[in-house]
Amino acid sequence: MRRAPRAAALPVYYRALERAYGPQGWWPGRTRFEVIVGAILTQNVAWSNVEKALRALRASGLLESGRMESAPAARVARLIRPAGFYRQKARTLRAFLTDVADATGGDLERYLRLPLRALRSRLLAVRGIGPETADAILLYAAGRRVFVVDAYTRRILARHGLIRGDEPYEEVRRLLENSLPRSVRVYNEGHALLVRVAREHCRKSSALCSGCPLEAHLPPAGRRADGVDSATADPAGRIARVRKSGARPGVRRLTLTLCFG
Repeated sequence: MRRAPRAAALPVYYRALERAYGPQGWWPGRTRFEVIVGAILTQNVAWSNVEKALRALRASGLLESGRMESAPAARVARLIRPAGFYRQKARTLRAFLTDVADATGGDLERYLRLPLRALRSRLLAVRGIGPETADAILLYAAGRRVFVVDAYTRRILARHGLIRGDEPYEEVRRLLENSLPRSVRVYNEGHALLVRVAREHCRKSSALCSGCPLEAHLPPAGRRADGVDSATADPAGRIARVRKSGARPGVRRLTLTLCFG
């Protein structure tokens, strides 16, 4: 099969994954603020540990932006300790809340409605929030039209010869956003579908190409385990569990793993 140019290939990939897997229902969470806190806490740590931290924050009534902002920093750090790097992450949470206060007087909803370019710039200026974290907040908490680029995405695109794999974050993001229909839903589903196929087939140590929805589009050179660890994952196969059980995503709790930089 002759491969299409990379910009034309991505919509083909999206349709193939959508046919194979159906809607993924990302990113379920009780509130926008919980999505944001989870995105920050899950940097470089397993989601099971983030869940412990979120439960502790919820039990203490601190999964609300105003209450967390007024809580002593040491208390927040203690509660999120299971998430690792807890002092650093507590500082990032505090810096984020300070920025919300500076920008909108503490009105998180109004903050998330700021113009996209301005909001993204503010998020990236918060110490401890990198491009993946910022874009996850924009897409999943603010519902903005931004594609999240993680290492799963890089691995798949590199193995398919659509990128080298070492491009700057913004270059890969522009490629995805310019190639796919400009839709929050498509960007949301597209990211989730790439994570799923990476978990099930395009693994770091072993590329299980047989039966992959993208197998027909894979060049021979891509059949090698040369990817890098994913920065975005779904712990314990949460997506598969939802699809198998028929449960409605987002009803109970946030269950997506994100390890952003």
